[in-house]
Amino acid sequence: MPTLDIRDLTVNYEVKGGHLQALAPVNLTMNEGDFVVALGASGCGKTTLLNCMAGFLPPSSGEILLDGKPIQGPGANQGVVFQKHALMPWLNVVDNVALGLRMRGVDLKTRTQITEEKLGLVGLENYTKRAVYELSGGMQQRVGIARALANDPALLLMDEPMGALDAFTREQVQEILLRVWKATNKMVFFITHSVEEALFLASRLIVMSPSPGRISHVYDDMPFCHEFLRTGDARAVKSRPDFIKLREEVLSLIHHREPENV
Repeated sequence: MPTLDIRDLTVNYEVKGGHLQALAPVNLTMNEGDFVVALGASGCGKTTLLNCMAGFLPPSSGEILLDGKPIQGPGANQGVVFQKHALMPWLNVVDNVALGLRMRGVDLKTRTQITEEKLGLVGLENYTKRAVYELSGGMQQRVGIARALANDPALLLMDEPMGALDAFTREQVQEILLRVWKATNKMVFFITHSVEEALFLASRLIVMSPSPGRISHVYDDMPFCHEFLRTGDARAVKSRPDFIKLREEVLSLIHHREPENV
């Protein structure tokens, strides 16, 4: 069963006259099937933490273990979805999804089987031969999710993947993502600035604070993603009194104010 262990992780940047601590010691454990959402104001270290998990940025101290092995760089076990989907515009949908498999030398028959399966998960099985520039922003982001899943990573990392989408498309992709998570049981680490999005998606929520970046609050056993998967009614979930109450509580944490009575 895949696990991720972050132990006393710090990141320091060299600046004129000394160094800047971007991350204070961070400790976090994730298990297979966890959907962990990191939420916080700009500058709290969310993306720095994700970049360390992806292997893009070495820590200044501490370590990150994926299945007991230190993360020492990018690899097939870490699938990454960016805010800007980073698709190859000269490749069609299926070739974008298959790119990592092709680079690893996976044979054509296996590549085709895997890409068709992953595109089916995100509802794009009828768009395999389309050019990516012909797709809407939401569909392009779904191609990015399928591509990240194609290598069957132990850990799926998502850096504000819906930040550039309109509100309606964003909700559609949120729902698709939760269904993909349920179908694959992946370990997901997701960054967002949206409190509502965080509450809706997370099975575990971490709130981060800046100067230096650190985990200030943890909410385990978040119920709302499971409620949506049970009912299929996102609007009803987001209208629940306990959802609204927790939204105000988390907003108060981020903005350092007393929560209002709702």
